[in-house]
Amino acid sequence: MMLEPILIFIIFLGPLVFFHELGHFFFARLFGVRVEVFSIGFGPKILKYKKGDTEYAWSLIPLGGYVKMFGDNPLLKDEIPEEDRKFTFTHKTKWQRFWIVMGGPLANFILAYFIFYALLVAGERIPEIRIGVLDKTNILYEKGYRSGDVIKKVKGNPVYNPSDVIVEGQAEISGVVVNRNGTEVSIPSAVSGKDFQESFAKSPLMRAPVVVNDNGIRFAISFDSKSVNWDKSLDQFNDDKRTELFFYSIKKDATVKKGDSYAMLKTEKDYSNKIELDSTKDKILQLRERGFYPADLMIKSVNMKSPADKAGLREGNVILGVNGVNLNSFYDLRNAIDKASEGPVTINVMADGQEREIRVTPDIKESNGKKIKLIGVYSAGVFQGIRFFHTNSRGLINSLYYAFPRTWESIVKTFDGFKKLITAEVSAKNIGGPLAIGKVATDSFNTSFSYFFQLMALISINLGIINLFPIPVLDGGHIMFIFLEILNGGPVSRRKMEIAQQLGLSLLLMLMIGALYNDVVRFF
Repeated sequence: MMLEPILIFIIFLGPLVFFHELGHFFFARLFGVRVEVFSIGFGPKILKYKKGDTEYAWSLIPLGGYVKMFGDNPLLKDEIPEEDRKFTFTHKTKWQRFWIVMGGPLANFILAYFIFYALLVAGERIPEIRIGVLDKTNILYEKGYRSGDVIKKVKGNPVYNPSDVIVEGQAEISGVVVNRNGTEVSIPSAVSGKDFQESFAKSPLMRAPVVVNDNGIRFAISFDSKSVNWDKSLDQFNDDKRTELFFYSIKKDATVKKGDSYAMLKTEKDYSNKIELDSTKDKILQLRERGFYPADLMIKSVNMKSPADKAGLREGNVILGVNGVNLNSFYDLRNAIDKASEGPVTINVMADGQEREIRVTPDIKESNGKKIKLIGVYSAGVFQGIRFFHTNSRGLINSLYYAFPRTWESIVKTFDGFKKLITAEVSAKNIGGPLAIGKVATDSFNTSFSYFFQLMALISINLGIINLFPIPVLDGGHIMFIFLEILNGGPVSRRKMEIAQQLGLSLLLMLMIGALYNDVVRFF
């Protein structure tokens, strides 16, 4: 339903806008400024009521808000009657005006602090940052990481979200502690942020312990004789020294469901299938020799009129190899096709219990300046999704202390991100508009409440910092004029003010159009 994302977006952005405007309102009233309108949203007013001098409103477009103060236009400063000037914004002292303007961003930082405080008191349900499948040529493997490692600390600091392990360029990621099969392990070697992110992004998702036989029938496998351990990835089977492997039939109507752990399938014990493996040899290879293959090598669907469709590949076929080289995963299939010379490739498949060779000529497409080869098949594999862990409460008193460094680190990281945008170290394509905010808000809401509020705190900080940019029409622009007034010993001339406001509005519109353009390109 379209209504649900819109409602989540309003729940997400509404408090950030409300507290920002409340910051302006609080200092305005503190210094005796008459507030004419306090509105959440822009445009036509949907709900409104008046109390005293102020009209409180909820307006149609929920992308911001405003506080309309009496006499807030410096260009009309001299037209206000003498007896009313004590109630106007423009006739207050420079420092009073500074705090009225600064109140909005300051309220956003304070809101972020109290969100972090509440999360620390309550304890958080946080998604694990989990390394995918690493082969021995991967730089992360060389540095000491292993498939399935869960990152717990970076440079001695706990990891609360993916941004905590993001380091740009050649800056090093060091002091990493991971959870490996229930044991904390320190990674001895540092790795550059660039290498880490590239290797992390390329590492395939961990596979659920599901295999298929020659006839395409799926089984869950486990070293446990009583139930399937869905936490144990197929990619971690070689790390297990046990050798007795049990099979569980997956019911035909079984669909993937997500529990508090990983993706699971409805199964029942299959007493006819139990095999003994050699602990000194590759367990996946031993399964293959006995006619069982990783489930992700089975084709779930084939695009109509694709190269695979034209060549005769069908749903339920199990892909065994490419150009005579055996495959261990669907990821291997993509790599093998990409690395093959141009022209047709020979794909070995198991179809209806019989092994066949099929010649397929991949389509060549361009994506982000790179040529990629596609044959038009989708995997039937079951992959492990996000797993969460719960942090312990820091307590009502201790959380007051711990919320400060968390808020400060978030402010520093946000400033650093904007600096990289300004210096073009990070592409402007990363700027997101309301659609991007709505998407991450909905995704985080569906992930966990903790993650939703974490993101709310980070966006609140972003909103506060953006408003401090020295652009006329933003809070930072007003602060800039106040400091110019202090330096010059008097207000900026009317003409210069008009030009600055026009330039500021133009720049702001350009940024908004750019963000909306990025949203359209990203989502449509």
